[in-house]
Amino acid sequence: METNRILIVDDEETLCEVLKLNLENEGYDVDTAFSAEQALGYNLKEYSLILLDIMMGEISGIKMAKMLKADVATADIPIIFCTARDTEDDMIMGLNLGADDYIMKPYTVRNVIARVKSVLRRTASHKDNCSTPTEKPNLLKIDGLCLDLEFKRCTVDGEEVKLARKEFELLAYLMRHSGKICSREQILSRVWSDEVVVLDRTIDVNITRLRSKIGAYGSYIVTRSGFGYGFRD
Repeated sequence: METNRILIVDDEETLCEVLKLNLENEGYDVDTAFSAEQALGYNLKEYSLILLDIMMGEISGIKMAKMLKADVATADIPIIFCTARDTEDDMIMGLNLGADDYIMKPYTVRNVIARVKSVLRRTASHKDNCSTPTEKPNLLKIDGLCLDLEFKRCTVDGEEVKLARKEFELLAYLMRHSGKICSREQILSRVWSDEVVVLDRTIDVNITRLRSKIGAYGSYIVTRSGFGYGFRD
């Protein structure tokens, strides 16, 4: 079985070495980088997971995460933020960027190892699932996100998530057209066809709510400024 490779990016060199030693003891291949600039010089697509500090030098962990998620080659690499920024707003911002977990300093090595194992298990499970919608006409499924069109039910990794009617219809439309960018006009005509007047802002609000409700899969919904929205396949 292939060994998972982990990259630790943190400007605290001692902390990096402690985490590296303990993760290697768990059987992982581990590299360290003491800045985002150094990390971006690596072949990042080879890593199974990145542990990323937020407060670093010129390129922060937030900026690096945005760069990773914007690149098709690295967009699917799970990220765990490890940071002293412990406000709820910081956590929500990190998760909205597509991070898979958020660990606040100071933390124990045992906690980090447990989170790493949990994220890697979840990632492996997602890869085992079909990465495109199923052929069943009443079921849309991409990784752990599933829409039952007949029963109007959404589940995320097996757990039911309550969606409003338009949120459900919007998500279904994007998933049906996964891998493509749908214009605002297309979305309005298909999802809000029964409405007399609908503002463009309505789409933005529903996209924001969807991203929040479907957890890690919120990062699958992509925005292309000036063009519209899409769903990564």
